[in-house]
Amino acid sequence: MKKLTILALAAAIALPMSAVPKKRPVYLDPEAPIEQRVEDALSRMTLEEKVRILHAQSKFSSAGVPRLGIPELWTTDGPHGIRPEVLWDEWDQAGWTNDSCVAFPALTCLAATWNPDMADLYGRTIGEEARYRGKDVLLGPGVNIYRTPLNGRNFEYMGEDPYLAAKMVVPYVQGLQDNGVAACVKHYALNNNEVNRHTTNVILDDRALYEIYLPAFKAAVQDGGAWSIMGAYNLYNDEHLCHNRRMLNDILKGEWGFDGVVISDWGGTHDTRQAITNGLDLEFGSWTNGLSAGTRNAYDNYYLAKPYLDLIKSGEVGTEELDDKARRVLRLIFRTAMDSRPGYGALCADEHYDAARRIGDEGIVLLKNDNATLPLKLDGTKKILVVGENAVKMMTVGGGSSSLKAQHEISPLDGLRAAVPAGVEVEYVRGYVGDVTGEYNGVTTGQDLKDDRSADELIAEAVAKAKDADYVIFFGGLNKSDHQDCEDSDRAGLELPYDQDRVISALAKANPNFAVVNISGNAVAMPWVKEVPAIVQAWFLGSEAGNSIADILLGKVNPSGKLPMTFPVALNDNGAHATGSYPGVKRDNSDIWDLEYKEGILVGYRWHDTKKIKPLFAFGHGLSYTDFAYGKATADATDMTADGTITITVPVTNTGKVAGEEVVQLYISDPKSSLPRPAKELKGFKKLSLKPGETANAVFTITADDLSFFDPAKHEWVAEKGKFVASVGAASDDIKSTVNFNLK
Repeated sequence: MKKLTILALAAAIALPMSAVPKKRPVYLDPEAPIEQRVEDALSRMTLEEKVRILHAQSKFSSAGVPRLGIPELWTTDGPHGIRPEVLWDEWDQAGWTNDSCVAFPALTCLAATWNPDMADLYGRTIGEEARYRGKDVLLGPGVNIYRTPLNGRNFEYMGEDPYLAAKMVVPYVQGLQDNGVAACVKHYALNNNEVNRHTTNVILDDRALYEIYLPAFKAAVQDGGAWSIMGAYNLYNDEHLCHNRRMLNDILKGEWGFDGVVISDWGGTHDTRQAITNGLDLEFGSWTNGLSAGTRNAYDNYYLAKPYLDLIKSGEVGTEELDDKARRVLRLIFRTAMDSRPGYGALCADEHYDAARRIGDEGIVLLKNDNATLPLKLDGTKKILVVGENAVKMMTVGGGSSSLKAQHEISPLDGLRAAVPAGVEVEYVRGYVGDVTGEYNGVTTGQDLKDDRSADELIAEAVAKAKDADYVIFFGGLNKSDHQDCEDSDRAGLELPYDQDRVISALAKANPNFAVVNISGNAVAMPWVKEVPAIVQAWFLGSEAGNSIADILLGKVNPSGKLPMTFPVALNDNGAHATGSYPGVKRDNSDIWDLEYKEGILVGYRWHDTKKIKPLFAFGHGLSYTDFAYGKATADATDMTADGTITITVPVTNTGKVAGEEVVQLYISDPKSSLPRPAKELKGFKKLSLKPGETANAVFTITADDLSFFDPAKHEWVAEKGKFVASVGAASDDIKSTVNFNLK
């Protein structure tokens, strides 16, 4: 035995060194701390390899380091579902048959739930779909503030209030990243309209910047731990926001300590030197067709590619910024593509459809319900007439980069027909003809919506049928066509398109048992609001749209959604339009539009409340099929120190006959301040679930941060001593109780 051991040892010594097992490099050790892995990998990379990982190699992927076994990064559009695969260099479809997905409700609907648990469910579920499809970065969620109801992309965002958006984005980010998929929170920042989006230079004061437009991004970074951020197309301080020194270096990476990757929007990079010095880390989409520059690999000609490498080799720029960018990209790779712990995910699972339906159920808002028109009473009901193109038109296709190839989409008509009992007929007539197309980037709906009849003929048919029905339900609103709810264009006005107002008024006269279901991502004008007994705001609800709407209309689910934005009566009731600032002023002999946010911090309900302008439907508004009684709000103290807290408690009772959920909202007012402040600001909300007769307390803890405003002269948040008012209510215009306290 001893002889064999010596022979074996001699044989081992004789082996070449390449055959002797080596210790695994630190960067490949999944158990090693990420920062050690990053530094180890960085130390092994060549100059060319560092540059190569900073830009795209295809429409949606960037290179890894094959020599070191470091994989490429794959991104995908969201944030409402995983986008179908496109060709390597083009937007055209790749023609896969297994890249369908679950379409989740648009983020306006998620915000309307006012429920962080729904945001967590959303993030976790969509993260599982992304993980299964091999995606490392989901390009979402979006948290740009709803400044004007004309913004074509508002449906992708979380409303007008920075506090609400901040509270909803954090669990979405955390749930998504628990699957090993990075959130890419967008579009940072001030991307609040689509018209002239590439050439608009935003001008605003620091109070508005810090109080309104940054808090949701800051929360996503500091509380949610977001691993990536997408720059916006527009300009601020005359610098494009994908390479903007103040926004990226000073605020995001400096003040907030962001350690992730700044990713350009597709085509959002414009200058190599600015990209080097002003905070951009990973460049995508600088040309629509990656091969159009006429070279063998046009991706090497991106701003952060060969032009960057040439500047380094010529000695014109150093490598300090390069190492920082490469370090961040490596960190992102180790957090996602090289993290096997979250598992393989799932695609189009039953649980995902259930999640989409739950989110849709909670986000639908009952705006009006005179005479208890809803839920529909089906005893004795023989016929329900459904009117309107939006009852049948697919909404998952179109709208821009959020367009999806859904495995299925339940239309409102099909959802209602499936939900009513046998013996109840659900008849459909068109009512109006809107956009009959159904294609986006090669994904087609397969629907034939053509109808050559005149508007008068369609209305006459609908009215005749309405007189013979027990109930009439009109499905209208907007769609995802150009100049509606759609990327790269804004709406032409607040009114409904396609002459829908005429249809609605005619139906209201024909049958008193009438409900309007508005499907949109934006507020719309409702000149017929007093004529219609019931109005429902249904959003773009994705795959389970029809089922969620039927759940609400039939009372299977008690509506609990609240508006995340104000519905103005008229467009000029909105601050961005009342001040005449939208869409900006074009510079002489230039493509640049200067857009000054003249309303400052008075965005949405802040404008309406402070200017005493009555809204059509207020921020936070939403009705229920039951009733809630609010008790008197009380505080646990009358005085609060700067490092202390005040607890506000209000009892709420379900005084109706069915179980329901109520969103209790807390607003803070500062009656006397050294700088002007809004009449009130949202600083807390609680969603209570109550059975009939049940009472529960909504409890809010207030800190000095909740009392603060941003002082631009001091460049800091300030809470001034004095009297404050805490207002508790069911909407911004429906305050039930107030309590005063002092900050010492």
